[in-house]
This record gives sequence, C-alpha cells and structure tokens, in this order.
Amino acid sequence: MSAQERTAADGWRVFHATGHPRDAPPVLPDPPPWRRFRGGPVEAPPPDDTEAALRRLGPGGLTPQLDGEQIETVNAALLLRRPLLITGPPGVGKSTLAYLISRELGLGRVLEWNIVSRTSLRDGLYVHDAMGRAQAIAAWQAGLRDVAGAGPVFEDGEQPVNPPTTSKDRQLAPVIGEFITLGPLGTALLPYERPRVLLVDELDKSDIDLPNDLLHVLENGSYEVPELVRDAADAASVHTSDPGSRAVVRSGRVECREFPVVVITSNGEREFPAAFRRRCLPMEMHTPTREQLLAMVEGHLGLRPRGTEDLVDLFVQRVQAGGVHSLDQLLNAVQMTTAGGFQADGDGRKLVELLLRDLAKGR
Repeated sequence: MSAQERTAADGWRVFHATGHPRDAPPVLPDPPPWRRFRGGPVEAPPPDDTEAALRRLGPGGLTPQLDGEQIETVNAALLLRRPLLITGPPGVGKSTLAYLISRELGLGRVLEWNIVSRTSLRDGLYVHDAMGRAQAIAAWQAGLRDVAGAGPVFEDGEQPVNPPTTSKDRQLAPVIGEFITLGPLGTALLPYERPRVLLVDELDKSDIDLPNDLLHVLENGSYEVPELVRDAADAASVHTSDPGSRAVVRSGRVECREFPVVVITSNGEREFPAAFRRRCLPMEMHTPTREQLLAMVEGHLGLRPRGTEDLVDLFVQRVQAGGVHSLDQLLNAVQMTTAGGFQADGDGRKLVELLLRDLAKGR
C-alpha cells in the first residue's frame, strides 16, 4: 500500500487524545448517508471557554488515560455520528473526555447537561418561562389601558389634544421568544457548521424513562418547541445555553446540520434499555496507571512537587485495595504539598489522610 493510500485509509482518525489544540481545526470525516441532516440556516460558530478547559485539563501536555482501543472508539463515534456511552467508577475522568475532544478538535465551548433524578427530556431541550411571559403580557395590557384611558388633554383650556398613538409611542407586545431558552441538548442540535460537544453527565442517576425519551432525538437529530409551533410568527429569536447568545427558530422546529459529539457518562448504577444502548458506542474507563497519574499531575500543576510519587503510590494502593477514590482527591493532596511550609509527613499526614479518604465510607 502506498503512503497516499495509507493516509487516505487512516483519514477518519482525527482524534489522537493528545490534549493539544491544533493550529487549524481538523476536517471531520463525512457522515454515513443515514446520519446526514439538513438543518439550517447555519448558526454562527460557538464561543470558546478556555477557562473551563483549563480547569478540567490543565494547561496542556497531559497524558490522558486512553489506550489505543479507546481512541479508536472515539474516532468511530465521530465518524458514525453516534453518542459515546462512557462507563466506569466515579472520578476516573469520564466527563473530562468531552473537554479533551473539544480542545483537540477545536469545537468550542462544551455544553454540559448534568442529570439528576428529576431531570426530564424537556429540561435538556428548552425551558419556557410561562409565568414570566404571563406577567409581561399583563403589564403590557395595563400599559395600553393607561394610555387609552388617560382622557383628553386641553391646551389653553379649549382644544383637546389626543394621546400619542404612533407605533413609536406605543409599547410593543412581548414576544414569546424572549421567554424561551434552549437547554444544552437543544442548543447542541442547532444547525452549526461543525458539531458541538455535549456532555450528558451521570445519566444513570435519571428517572427510568429519560433514556427511552432520548431515543427519538438521538436518532433524528431534531425536535419541536410546541409553544413556537402554535405561535403565529414564522420565526422566533430565542436564548441559548451559551451566555449572551441567541438563535432563530423557524416554524417551531430545530434540526441539526452536524450531529453533535455526545459524551454520556454513567457510574454503572443501573442498566440502560437495549434500544438506547444500540444507538451508542460503549466505552469503559479504568483508573489510570501510576505513570499516567504522574503525567496528569504535571499537566495540571505544571511541575512535579516533591513527594508527588509517594502520594501517587498511596493513591494507587488504596484504589487497588478496593476503595472508592477520585482523581480530584489526588490533585488536592498534591496541591497541598506545594503550599509553603506544609509537610506531608508528621502532623500533615492527618490532612493527607483526610484528602485521600475512602469515599465509600460516607465520611
């Protein structure tokens, strides 16, 4: 096989888990025919959120805990336009993968949808502030009555002067778009030129019906806002999940142009329906190795403080002993070793024990 043929054959692998942004965002492979969508018109590129990426990933240079098979799975999800279903114990960096993909591929701000037991599909798609709209309409109608009932005004005690009736003088009626905000899922399905990254965090904590409710949206890449469908206007400008951003929804329907990169995390607390799992690519993440943990500490702190190796060894021992621990605990413990005058031995050992406590014990 020639070098050109090898390059063409390998062109679908655009994600390499380096943690570094490219000088120019890579071109994603074309989707299969059954995963092509025609939403439009195209939205403006999304904003970036470098601060959120720094909090999750550090300034760069980290070695992620992904092996070759896991990197292949991510690339397959990008090619097939299918969600990734990431499972693994708490605190191993499942949600961090969304930020890793976004930064490396230059896909802008990650949209986060944090799931709790009360979360419904509509929460992810959009929110309609019905009470605020009703109050605004009532205030607008009261303003009209005040203008209409002001009575004639006389000049020189004789000639009546009519109240102002021009469109500039009348208050405009509140429009429904001002009271609708698209949720993280709803924003991710807007027609962007390049896919958005959507993090659906801890789906296993949801109500039992939510995974089934997601099936239609994940399959069709579209949804409707009934309040806008019933509205007389052909289009409405609504708020999105991006701070200060708006989007125009036509005929009450939203359809993506590029299916978003959907990263769904689960701590394995429950099983999902087969129909839901069929639409996702599964990937299991494990606790990083000692070398990967050391590299991640350096990636976040920019250095390897004295005593880091001992703390990492202690962390690994406790995980291997069956304890429940989070990577955040290790970073907190290492950060303490950089504080002036702090010693991880002696009296400081008690604080290290507190930071690296077994989370399964409830205290």
